[in-house]
Amino acid sequence: MLGHSVEIFEKSKFAKEVGAALGLTPNGSRVLATLGFSFESARAREVSSWDVVDGVTLQTLKSMDFTTARAQFGFPAYSVHRVDFHGELLRLAQKSGVAGEEPVTLHLASPVVSADAQEGLVVLQDGSHHHADLIIGADGIHSVLRPVVTGSLEKPRFTDLSAFRFLIPTNKMRDDPALDGLMKWKGTGAATLANPNDPFPKRHMMWYDCQDGEVQNFVGISHARDEPHEDSANPDFTAPMLEDFQAYHPDLRHVIKIAEDISCWPLMARDPLPSWTKGKIILVGDAAHPMLPFGGQGSNQAIEDAGALGIVLAGAENVTDIPGRLKVFEDVRINRASTIQILSTTRAGTEKSVEEALKQYVAPGTKVPGSLAERNWDAYSHNVLQAAAEALAAAKMLPDTSANHEDLFDLDQGHSLLLPAKKDFPGIQEVAPRAQSAV
Repeated sequence: MLGHSVEIFEKSKFAKEVGAALGLTPNGSRVLATLGFSFESARAREVSSWDVVDGVTLQTLKSMDFTTARAQFGFPAYSVHRVDFHGELLRLAQKSGVAGEEPVTLHLASPVVSADAQEGLVVLQDGSHHHADLIIGADGIHSVLRPVVTGSLEKPRFTDLSAFRFLIPTNKMRDDPALDGLMKWKGTGAATLANPNDPFPKRHMMWYDCQDGEVQNFVGISHARDEPHEDSANPDFTAPMLEDFQAYHPDLRHVIKIAEDISCWPLMARDPLPSWTKGKIILVGDAAHPMLPFGGQGSNQAIEDAGALGIVLAGAENVTDIPGRLKVFEDVRINRASTIQILSTTRAGTEKSVEEALKQYVAPGTKVPGSLAERNWDAYSHNVLQAAAEALAAAKMLPDTSANHEDLFDLDQGHSLLLPAKKDFPGIQEVAPRAQSAV
C-alpha cells in the first residue's frame, strides 16, 4: 500500500506448497491486472467457455461463450494453479513501490494465536508481540482474529458436502488410449458435469485446465463423508470418489482411477456478518465471508476485498483517518460479498431458492440474481475499484471528487478503473451446445 509499512505473518512455511487450481473471473482479474499481476508469469489459462454437461452421457446441455468476456467486462476469465498464483502475488509483495516504498516484509511459519483489537496487537505462537495501526485478518475460515472482532467463539458449521480434488498432467490423459475419445471431446473451456437424475442434486464435477494447459484440474462435490480427510496419514480417496460418482460416464470414472493424490475436504460454512471490523482489526476473505464453491467466487471476493482496501487506504496519512476509511470499505464490500456468499450455497440453476435471503443485501428496487446467467453477470460486471473510489469521494476523503481516481493505484499496465454503466443483467452470451463426439 502506498505510504504504509506492511508486514505479513504467514502460518505456513511455504516449503512445499501444494494445492489445486482456482478460477479468476473478470471482477477478480481486473483488480489483479491493475496491481501489475502477470497472468503470463502465473501461467494462467484464459477460459474460453463454460459448458454444463450431463456427466452420465457427456451431452453438452448448455454452453456459455467466454471469449466475449474481455469485450463485455474489460477483462477475461482465467484458471490458475494456486502455487503459481501465490508465487506471482509474492513477487508483487516483495517488489519496491514506484515511489520508493519498501517491499512487504514476509514472516513465514509465524502463526498468530491471539490479538487485541484496541491495542492493535497480535501475539505469535513463539510468544512474540507485534503492534500495528491496522491489522488485516486474512486467516481463513478458521480465523483466529474473527472471534476477536465478533466476540463469538462460534465455529464454522459442517455442511452436507465434501470436495474431492486432484490434478492430472495433460499428457498423461492424452497418452492413455482409454481417454482418446474424451480428450478429443473436451474443449479448452471449463465444464460442470452433473447427473440430471441424481438423488443428491448438489453432486457434480468441475473440470478445467491450468499451467498453460499442461495440467488438468478436477473437483468433485459430493455428500459429506465419514472417512478421514486431508490431514490423515496418506489417505486414499480413489475408492470413495469412484463410489460417489459411480453413475458417471466410464471415461470420467477412468480418470478418477488413474488420478494420484486425490484429497477430500469437508466443506464448511458461516453466515454473513453485519460488521467486519473492531478497533484496529478488519477481516477480509474467508475470515469475513467464507464461500462454498457454487459460482466460483471465493478467491475473487477476497481479491475484491484487497482491491477495495487498497483504494480506501490510499493517501491515509494519520492513524485517525483509518476508522472512517474502514467504514467506507464496509459500505462498499459487506452487502456485495454477503450477496455472493449466500449465492455460493446454491448450485447453478437454483438461485431462486435463496431469493428472500438475498433481498436484505441489495438496494431497494434492485433485481436479485435469479438464474445462472444473472448470477454470473452480477459477479463479473462489478468494478470494485470504481465502487471504492466513488464511495471514498462521496465521503469527501478525496481532494478531487470529479477525477477518475486512477492515481490511487499504479496503473502502469494501461488499465482503466472504469466500466460503462452497469445494465440490468444483459446476460453472458449463450451459444448452441457443442456437437458431441463419440466417446
